[in-house]
Amino acid sequence: MRRSQAVSPPADMPKHQRIVLKLSGEVLAGGAAFGIDANRVKELANEISEVAKAGVQMGLVVGGGNFFRGTAAAAMNMDRVAADHMGMLATVINALALQDALEKAGAPTRVMTAIEMHEVAEPYIRRRAIRHLEKGRIVVFAAGTSNPYFSTDTAATLRALEIHANVIAKATRVDGVYDKDPLQYSDAVRYSEVSYTEVLSKALRVMDASAVAMCRDNHLPIIVFNLNVFGNIMRMSMGAPIGTLIH
Repeated sequence: MRRSQAVSPPADMPKHQRIVLKLSGEVLAGGAAFGIDANRVKELANEISEVAKAGVQMGLVVGGGNFFRGTAAAAMNMDRVAADHMGMLATVINALALQDALEKAGAPTRVMTAIEMHEVAEPYIRRRAIRHLEKGRIVVFAAGTSNPYFSTDTAATLRALEIHANVIAKATRVDGVYDKDPLQYSDAVRYSEVSYTEVLSKALRVMDASAVAMCRDNHLPIIVFNLNVFGNIMRMSMGAPIGTLIH
């Protein structure tokens, strides 16, 4: 029996059909150090909604650092479990802000939380989340994993694996993974591709080690790209060679 040859998708079709996009809470603050910048959230929502309308199934995970960072509070002698739970609630605030902006941009959106709060959002149920994505809705995953000591990087990786995402996209302030901080060192070298093992062995500060290890063990690629360049979310979704591919 002859094997059928793989057919490449049309050039205008997204390369990645289902993506989990990891955003930091600080992104929503814009140029401020605290809170939510409504104009920045609107810009971001418009960009994400265009990607969703192009046929990409989008899951979002947003941090809470613009309101509260659990590790920083724990460093000031607050109980780590309490601090992490407060950080999870901060991610819910950001998720609701994103939902409002996305729906105003014409993209139906559901917020699903790992901590049940029925009056605010849906509880996270894996099969329901997949069904939302299949129906063309954007899903914002909030409240981390509901467990302390786990970062939103790990939560994003877990959700990406659970919903069978093709890739996890980490949005940053720089255009990929460097051998050292490019904001501090002018001679920093950017990787176009790098292995999971190299990221871990060289302690490249991209995502938490536990998140990278989970991606490695489950063969989930990571794309790290610059969110501050308009259109990069669409370019990444279409498979344009931007940022750094970790695989």
